[in-house]
Amino acid sequence: MASDPTPGVTCNICGADMEPATSGGRETAGCAACKSSLRLRALVALLSRENFGVAMTLPEFPTMKGIRGLGMSDSPELAKRLAEKFDYTNTFYHQSPVFDVTKPDSRDVGRYDFIVSSEVMEHVPPPVERAFESLHAMLKPDGLLLMTTPYWVGGTTAEHFPDLHEFTVASLGGRPVLVNRRRDGATEVFEDLVFHGGHGSTLEMRLFTDESLRDALLATGFKAVSFFGESQLEFGIDHVEPFSLPMVARKGQISSAGLGVGSRVSRSISSGGAKHSRARNSHR
Repeated sequence: MASDPTPGVTCNICGADMEPATSGGRETAGCAACKSSLRLRALVALLSRENFGVAMTLPEFPTMKGIRGLGMSDSPELAKRLAEKFDYTNTFYHQSPVFDVTKPDSRDVGRYDFIVSSEVMEHVPPPVERAFESLHAMLKPDGLLLMTTPYWVGGTTAEHFPDLHEFTVASLGGRPVLVNRRRDGATEVFEDLVFHGGHGSTLEMRLFTDESLRDALLATGFKAVSFFGESQLEFGIDHVEPFSLPMVARKGQISSAGLGVGSRVSRSISSGGAKHSRARNSHR
C-alpha cells in the first residue's frame, strides 16, 4: 500500500506554501513570500494556541477588534497582519509611535489583552525588572505577554553593565566602546560590545537564562511562565535547540474555559474552528 503524501508546509504568518524546516537556526528566513523566520512563526503559533486553543495560520485567525494588542518593534509584515485581526498597535523605541518600556504612559495601565515582545528585553537598560513591571501593569487581569529573547539554559543572567547610569557609546581607535558614569561618580569603559541587527537601541545589555527569566517574571506578579519547545513542522517550526524558545507569561490564572485571553475568544471557534485550522490540544 502506498504511503500517505507528506503534509504540506505553510507559513503561519502569511499563509504561503513553504519548504520544510531546515536546521538553519531560529533567524533563518524560511518563507520565500514574507521572509518570516522560525522565531516569528513560533511566536505566532504560540499566540494562536494561547488565544484560541488551536493551531491556525494568522490569515485564519478570526477578526476580533475587541481584543487589544501591543507590539514592540515587530516586523512590518507581522504588524500589518496582526492589525488586520486585532486592535493592534506596533511601537518603536526610535520612531513614531514611540514606546519606552521603562517609561510607560499611565493611560496604558490595564489596557492590553496581549503584548508581543520579540528580541527586545536583552536591549533594555538595567534594571530589566523595571520593564517587566511595566508590561505586567499594562496588561488586563488575564492578559498575556508573548516573548522571545536570547537565553541559555541554567544559571543566572549575565548583566554586561550592572551599574549603568549615564552612558554613551563612543568610538575608540575605530572600535565602539561604552563609557558609563556610575551613580557613585566613578567612570567605566567597556570594550568588546555586542550589537544585534536592526534599528534603534540594539546594544546587548545582558544574556538571560531560562531560570532567571522565569524567576524575574514571577516576581513581577505574573502567575505562570511557560517555554514552548514543541515543533510544528506543518508551519516550518523545528526547534532543534533547547534555548531561546518562545515563551508566555500569564498575568491571570489558567481557567478551564481557556487560556488567558482565550477564555474570552474561544466562542469564535467553538463551532468547529476556522475553515482550515489545525486542531491541537492546548498546553495546560
